[in-house]
Amino acid sequence: MTSQTMLTLYHVPETDPLCKLLSAPVGRNTCLTVYPVTQGSQVIALFFGVSSGLCAQEENNLKFLGKQVQLCHKRWHIASQKSKHENRSAALILQLCAELHHQDASSLQVKIIQFLLDQTDAETGFLLLTGTDGTDLFCQVIGNRILKEEIRYVGECDTFMTLLENKETIFSHFMKQNQIQDVANFLEMSVTSLMCYPVVNGVSGNVVTLAVLVNKKHSDFFNEEDRCAVDNCFKYTGSLMASTVAFQNERRLKNQTEALLQVARNLFRHLDNLTHLLQKIMQEARNLTKAERCSVFLVEEDELVAKVFDGTQTSDKQSEIRMPKNQGIAGHVATTGEILNIKDAYSHPLFYRGVDETTGFRTRNILCFPIMDENEVIVGIAQLCNKIGGPGFSTFDEELAKAFSIYCCISIVHSLLYKKVIDAQQRSSLSNELMLHYMKVPPDEVKYLSSCKIRAPQTFDNQMDKFTFIPRGIPDQDTPLACLSMFEDQGFIQRWRIKQDTLARFILMVKKGYRDPPYHNWSHAFSVAHFCYLLNKNVHLNDYLNEIEVFALFVACMCHDIDHRGTNNSFQLASRSVLAALYSSEGSVLERHHIALTMCILNTEGCNIFENLSREEYQQVLDLIRDIILATDLANHLKIVSELRVMAMAGYNKEDTHCRSLLLSLLMTSCDLSDQTKNWENSKQIAKLIYKEFFSQGDAEKAIGKTPVEMMDRDKACIPDLQIDFMDHIALPVYEILADVFPVCTPVKDTVKRCRQLWQDKANQIKQNPVDSYQDMFEVEIDDQKKLISVNCQWLQLARKA
Repeated sequence: MTSQTMLTLYHVPETDPLCKLLSAPVGRNTCLTVYPVTQGSQVIALFFGVSSGLCAQEENNLKFLGKQVQLCHKRWHIASQKSKHENRSAALILQLCAELHHQDASSLQVKIIQFLLDQTDAETGFLLLTGTDGTDLFCQVIGNRILKEEIRYVGECDTFMTLLENKETIFSHFMKQNQIQDVANFLEMSVTSLMCYPVVNGVSGNVVTLAVLVNKKHSDFFNEEDRCAVDNCFKYTGSLMASTVAFQNERRLKNQTEALLQVARNLFRHLDNLTHLLQKIMQEARNLTKAERCSVFLVEEDELVAKVFDGTQTSDKQSEIRMPKNQGIAGHVATTGEILNIKDAYSHPLFYRGVDETTGFRTRNILCFPIMDENEVIVGIAQLCNKIGGPGFSTFDEELAKAFSIYCCISIVHSLLYKKVIDAQQRSSLSNELMLHYMKVPPDEVKYLSSCKIRAPQTFDNQMDKFTFIPRGIPDQDTPLACLSMFEDQGFIQRWRIKQDTLARFILMVKKGYRDPPYHNWSHAFSVAHFCYLLNKNVHLNDYLNEIEVFALFVACMCHDIDHRGTNNSFQLASRSVLAALYSSEGSVLERHHIALTMCILNTEGCNIFENLSREEYQQVLDLIRDIILATDLANHLKIVSELRVMAMAGYNKEDTHCRSLLLSLLMTSCDLSDQTKNWENSKQIAKLIYKEFFSQGDAEKAIGKTPVEMMDRDKACIPDLQIDFMDHIALPVYEILADVFPVCTPVKDTVKRCRQLWQDKANQIKQNPVDSYQDMFEVEIDDQKKLISVNCQWLQLARKA
């Protein structure tokens, strides 16, 4: 039927199929009505009816029925098209699933993202996979591009955190501008439209993936159809992708486990050298967590100590960093034992910006974790800076750090233990050497000194308590008696309840502990102790120091150079001596050896002069002796000269602990250099002994291929000039400060100045009348000194007989 209007027929043959279909004849009193139902220009249905004719009402009813048919046809057509679309989509999804056979999650994501782009007509997109704890996200693929390094996106703003919490799709027209800008910054492109779809695990109910589609190509925004397309995709691919990612995580965990085992092998190869071990720990920590920098601090009592930074050992002790155990980020971790993962270093209250400002390095984020032993005792702290390829360290990095710290702790503890074993062997060897050669005190000497009457100092010389007295004039065999006398005269024996036999054995052991180099021998130690005695008698040190500090100072003066080998710290290091092996890591090699030998003597049976002190006093006096002997290292003295000047100018305060510490260092140095405070004849003789010792070291340095400094080189040294330089830069400043603090010591300073002027005269004389050897100028003075010593000895012998 081509016409779209109602048709009425009054005669239809009985043979017509319509009559048979309708089972009604069309005759004289009836007619056939045909009513077409159209949709646009297309006829979609025909109504047939046999009647005697249609009235107006019946025609209107027929038209209404036609409209209902039109509506049903339209719905059927839409359903038919939807079914075809769903069938086509289902076919595409089935095809996609057939292609998702990759064990690599990145390759799988590429195909899923491409499918989503095709279905939603998006310009680009990416999947954010949730971490193990569901709070951080990581991206491995953007569009069809697999990233070289996965990007960790920690949802600190609410852009993606809202999805993780609410689990609802969000469109860009419902998002804030700053949220859209976050995604634009992440992709480094302009974003005009956006849809974020959370993929929820049906079992756990947690979001496992965020599908993010960006920039709808032919529309200003994504719509509900796009959401349905994404939803339909992940109905079939979500579980597959989740299992693939889980498999990838398991594989990565396996690789990390193998990496940790390799780390263990690498670390355990360096147990013999703690510095190399720390360097290796830093390198491995950076590699495992992909960090730019790493620092390792070891815990030493109440301090954190770092000598190696980012794989580089510090060049000298001054570069060593020591800080309180409770300071800064590392201090917080050291005191709490908790991992600290800081996403933005500059916003954290514990972060100190000064290091960045000094070095120019920009710290973005920090992962700081403790290194603990099996008893949860913290032995060190590792601090990682700046995650490479991400805005911060992840929880996976934290878990990795925890596992890594176990290997670090085992290696550090065993390295320290190994060092202790080696040190013990070295000390044992050294102790055996000392016991065999130096520590044998004849019993008769001990018996004599233990039972003799303690003499007054004036019996040795009536000037013995004057600064002008030269203690080297006392015969060597009488020096132990003189020490006993000085102990008694200062009140130490009675105040500290020292037994005479214990003190006698201690003095003789100390005397035996000194070797016989030209200068640093027992005679020097006795002279230093005597000057301490002079200071106490003339200055009354108890008015400025605590009594235990004065006691410790005198004992330290006796022991400060025990077992000196006639060479300095530099030579010990250059020759790689046993002492250097023991103490080089701490600095002040010889001074620490002198301290160790002093403790060794005190621990020898019958030699502990501190045995009657209380526990607190005992610990205090040992700490004082250690600090005072360390002060004899001129390198340490030069560090505090400016502080000493300030103390002298501002005025001494006995109640200030730091002031007393500075004063003890000043007194020890003034005692150590006291040979310069005597007359000119003594000054020349001492210079002779000193340079004889120096030149001996210079010869030894030449023998091992080293070039000695000028003062050690007998072929280059100009002794008067060297003495003038020494007095100007070392000796005179010491005694000037001493005289400022104690005006009674002004004559001592003046004597040093006179000797300095006489050295200047000697230098001028040599320039006018050169000598073949600078040692020639000592010849006359040596004869005079021998005569002086001889006269003093004769006088003392007569005094003893009397």
